[in-house]
Amino acid sequence: MEIILRKTIDTLGREGEVVNVKPGYARNYLIPNDFAVAMNKASMARLQKEQAAIAKRLAEEKKNAEALAAKLENLTVSLARKTGNEGRLFGSVTNGDIAEQLAKLGIAVDRKAILIKDAIKSIGEFRVAIKVGYQMTSDITVQVTAEIAAA
Repeated sequence: MEIILRKTIDTLGREGEVVNVKPGYARNYLIPNDFAVAMNKASMARLQKEQAAIAKRLAEEKKNAEALAAKLENLTVSLARKTGNEGRLFGSVTNGDIAEQLAKLGIAVDRKAILIKDAIKSIGEFRVAIKVGYQMTSDITVQVTAEIAAA
């Protein structure tokens, strides 16, 4: 089934694109949640009228994503955690912990946009990808250190 995307969806495409999806996915999820409209003459005419506004929104989104990627480039986030034997952490460092630390640095990032490949369960430096938008990612370094116990 051909549909026109009303919002950018990472796995499908950008706003204003015509994509082909399975009918059930379109009818049960995309159209009811206002992520897409069914392809017909009326929706195609409306898309052509809105092309300039869509292009402007996408350019703004790209500009914001590039600005955030520039802020995150070569950034190191330090986290201190309680450790056990051999430098193993009690628990693990989560994307919420990283988002909280970034917020303290003045960078607002949704925790769902932080992509941790393998669980961080030990002391060391790790590379973590962050989705900045417009289908772009940026990498930061997460440095995990042992928490010093107060005497």
